[in-house]
Amino acid sequence: MNKKRYFIQIAYDGSLYHGWQTQPNALTVQELLDGAMSTVFRQPIETLGCGRTDAGVHAKDFYAHFDVVDLEENKVTNAVAGVNALLPYQIAVKKIFSVHQDAHARFDATARAYQYYLHFEKDPFKLNRSWLLKDHLDLNAMNKAADVLLGYTDFSCFSKSNTQTFTNNCTITKAVFETCDDGLVFYIEADRFLRNMVRAIMGTLVRVGKHEINLDDFKAIIESKNRSNAGQSVPACGLYLVKVAYPYLTE
Repeated sequence: MNKKRYFIQIAYDGSLYHGWQTQPNALTVQELLDGAMSTVFRQPIETLGCGRTDAGVHAKDFYAHFDVVDLEENKVTNAVAGVNALLPYQIAVKKIFSVHQDAHARFDATARAYQYYLHFEKDPFKLNRSWLLKDHLDLNAMNKAADVLLGYTDFSCFSKSNTQTFTNNCTITKAVFETCDDGLVFYIEADRFLRNMVRAIMGTLVRVGKHEINLDDFKAIIESKNRSNAGQSVPACGLYLVKVAYPYLTE
């Protein structure tokens, strides 16, 4: 038996799906992808993703690994068009490529980055793709608070409770707001992220932008390590996974 490991790079609009990970009684991206590849490769395919996105969250750059048995490498790597033909338009395969047998899409990732989009005027073309917020926000104050994140490592206050992670420590290397297309986009990059972390950070930074809390309050929330002190999670529709880095892949 000749088993070989591959990475698959995909992008998807998560509006119609209950997140990435296969689960009972809910349509997910992983379920559809595994089904399409199993048909094309004529053998059961089970992917393991670089992470798990929640219902309604999008991905511009997502990786998963899978194994194929007794099939020529070129038939696997050249199967992009065939797999895409079986997937709904909201899910697109970008690339399939071979990796070393121990490569792991989740554990080998050295950095991940997300963007969160919000806009301030009703726009039908941003439905389910950006958060409509009608409040005025102080961009300068939010960027000062975002910069504070780089000085901490324990982000328990932004983590969903009762998760099975061994630590709530993360190293954030960039966090910044920029203006874009009648709205704002928040970019954040770290070595790892906790469940619901970006949406909780956004909800808290918006409170800074509304002048409901100040910079000292924001620091106190982080130092409290208490999720109930942070802001509410913002809607999933504005969140995009945009980058996953690996030591053996070049951009």
